[in-house]
Amino acid sequence: MEIEVKEVTDQKEKETISREILYALPEWFGLPESTEEYITDSQDKPFLVCYADGKIAGYMVLNATSADCADVFVMGVKKEFHRMGIGSKLNATYETMAKKLGYTYSQVKTVQMGHYKEYDITNRFYLAMGYKELECFPTLWDEWNPCQIYIKYLGK
Repeated sequence: MEIEVKEVTDQKEKETISREILYALPEWFGLPESTEEYITDSQDKPFLVCYADGKIAGYMVLNATSADCADVFVMGVKKEFHRMGIGSKLNATYETMAKKLGYTYSQVKTVQMGHYKEYDITNRFYLAMGYKELECFPTLWDEWNPCQIYIKYLGK
């Protein structure tokens, strides 16, 4: 399988890709209002899309939380492309982009391990990418979705 990651800058294309991927992942993005916010808010941020044999397989959006820290704003890989290296390739390209943009750290927020099997998969992915637990905020989102923050040093 040929895997290629590209940056997308066109806002309409970003919207189309976000919508296609997020609505294909209801186990992770099942709240339409929240999903629409991700779609809208991704349009003005650095945006990476991964193609597998020419088909849209996944995407990842970079946000900044400070002058030193990039943030994985949203990431999604269609289920039929799970466990094929799409996420790893997206993450590597995201980290390269973040470093070029001057960020020393990256962070990601997700639901803490042990609450939903889908988010346990997400947690294991970020741990495998070298992220470390920073802190958990039990009620930042709500008591059913404790917010786990992971951080990774990207280097200078």
